[in-house]
Amino acid sequence: MMETINSSEQAIVLEDKYGAHNYHPLPVVLKRGEGVFLWDVEGKRYYDFLSAYSAVNQGHCHPRILQALVEQAGTLTLTSRAFYNDVLGPFEKYITEYFGFDKVLPMNTGAEGVETALKIARKWGYEKKGVEAHEAVIIVAENNFHGRTTTVISFSNDENARKNFGPFTPGFVKIPYDDIAALESALEDKNIVAFLVEPIQGEAGVYTPAQDYLRKAADACKAKNVLFIADEIQTGIARTGSLLAVCGNCTCEGHCEKQETYTQPDMLILGKAISGGFYPVSAVLADNHIMEVIKPGQHGSTFGGNPLGAKVAIAALEVVKDEKLAQNARKLGKIFRERMQILVDKYKILNLVRGKGLLNAVVVNDSEDSSTAWDMCVALKDNGLLAKPTHGNIIRFAPPLVMTEEQLHECCDIIEKVVKAFEK
Repeated sequence: MMETINSSEQAIVLEDKYGAHNYHPLPVVLKRGEGVFLWDVEGKRYYDFLSAYSAVNQGHCHPRILQALVEQAGTLTLTSRAFYNDVLGPFEKYITEYFGFDKVLPMNTGAEGVETALKIARKWGYEKKGVEAHEAVIIVAENNFHGRTTTVISFSNDENARKNFGPFTPGFVKIPYDDIAALESALEDKNIVAFLVEPIQGEAGVYTPAQDYLRKAADACKAKNVLFIADEIQTGIARTGSLLAVCGNCTCEGHCEKQETYTQPDMLILGKAISGGFYPVSAVLADNHIMEVIKPGQHGSTFGGNPLGAKVAIAALEVVKDEKLAQNARKLGKIFRERMQILVDKYKILNLVRGKGLLNAVVVNDSEDSSTAWDMCVALKDNGLLAKPTHGNIIRFAPPLVMTEEQLHECCDIIEKVVKAFEK
């Protein structure tokens, strides 16, 4: 029988004793969620300003997604891909039309989505571009975060994620992020098959590139017959104020090639909020000339494309469109950065604010090895707001996109209260 949790301390002790220590959570034990709020074991309510790293853009336990989950869970959950099912086809049609691609390859986690895209890119390079066997090279950006599988950490800058996990997978070259000249130079290698990039580097501290970076990068790749792969696992699904971050400043509700700011990737990787936090779903989308290199038996997953995940994902994407979450993220993000800029100008403890839509970060005026950002997040928790530091001195702020303007201002007041308390 599972042990009943009666206090936060009890839950923390159990995790520490029986779980691997591969995370360092804030000292809060959550029991319930609804919309923009979370409640701990003792019943205290918090504003969620992390959204499970943008997995719950639609808010916690959204009733429409919950209904889809419950209905499908009582009908059919898993068949494996050994058979057809009556949900996968409709899901594949829905998501490809939603994002404007010919084909989708569904998987489960974000890291699986990245691994899938890398495999497809290499196979395309050998069979379509004519790269010699085992010579394919993929360009990535420094300070990237694409997951923690062995292949992905092979091209990571995070030594904490790499140390003692080698030997590493070859076939990658790193260049500075937001540097078109470096990309163009790397593209001179005839063995380059793809450029994998985050439109905004979330884990690196919500580093937002120049407005024309993605378009220029895509153009440079096209000129050299190289695939431009956008990892929108964290930035996609309305988080940055557009359906996708590659949409730039597009104000439409979905895919729109006519918008001058839209950059069409050759491959698009999605995860996290594609299922609203209810179920692991990820997807790689591409057009036929790319996706057709994958043949039966060459890639797959027992759970990838299962009926439960497919039905949940359709509902989650419908919520994004019907509730105009991209538009809300765009509006509230502007207000949030304006409020934070006032704090940056007023208090020396803060250096700057940056971001797009409701994916933002505040840089604390202290060294990366200091505990200031962590201590500020603990203080925010004590005041009813949950956020988490990244790279030591950066606090990421990413609330669910269903937040109201009134709630946002209340959260900004909490942040200002804590910042003021830390001002030296």
